[in-house]
Amino acid sequence: MQTNDDREMLISFRVDENNKMPVLHQIIRIAVYDEYHAYETYKKVVETFGPVQPFVNIMQAEISHFEALSQLAKKYEVPLPVNDWEGKIEAPSSLLEASEVGVAAEIDNIRMYDRLIEYAKEYPDVLDLMQRLQAASYNNHLPALRQSVAKYSNENVDLKTIYEQFSAHTSDQEEGIKKIEEIGQMAQKLANGQLSQEEIIKLLGSTNLSFIGGALLGAVGAMIFSQMQKGSKANEKE
Repeated sequence: MQTNDDREMLISFRVDENNKMPVLHQIIRIAVYDEYHAYETYKKVVETFGPVQPFVNIMQAEISHFEALSQLAKKYEVPLPVNDWEGKIEAPSSLLEASEVGVAAEIDNIRMYDRLIEYAKEYPDVLDLMQRLQAASYNNHLPALRQSVAKYSNENVDLKTIYEQFSAHTSDQEEGIKKIEEIGQMAQKLANGQLSQEEIIKLLGSTNLSFIGGALLGAVGAMIFSQMQKGSKANEKE
């Protein structure tokens, strides 16, 4: 497989003003290379788990982004970098992991465009495209992947794990059973989308959560976030 002589710069997602390559070339090559990485990442998810949303839509969007950047590269006679990401992306172990990786990648993408935009201001068409691609990540991809994290965190809440972790912190068996039942009812309501705003506040302020492990607390937090989003959207419709 061919490689890029400037791969170190491409991976850093940063323009090197001391590089012999023109800054405009660096901007476009970095953006294209990031699209390669994003496309291969989401393609691996689809290959592993099937045509699951939002990964299919985002993968198709990355193709459109690449095509738009290719037009700029052609206009300014910028040689496209080689896609050396193909076959190098490891498959995620779950859709939750895929969603979390996607969130991190989109945040990095937004930050990358912040840096590239600073160097693109002398080229209105380049600046416009960079801003539009950044907006797509911020307004479309990132929210969709955050919702995906909430969804799959929801499905991974394990009440048996809650019981085991809570039991390890209490010596009163009767009290422990009572508390577990309370947490279980809350978790079930969360899973079914039936938790009211008052109950969410109660859950957030409950000392019971101090017994839940970090990863599990993250899952519960994602579920709460998801329910609060639903409530907010319902209010907007009203």
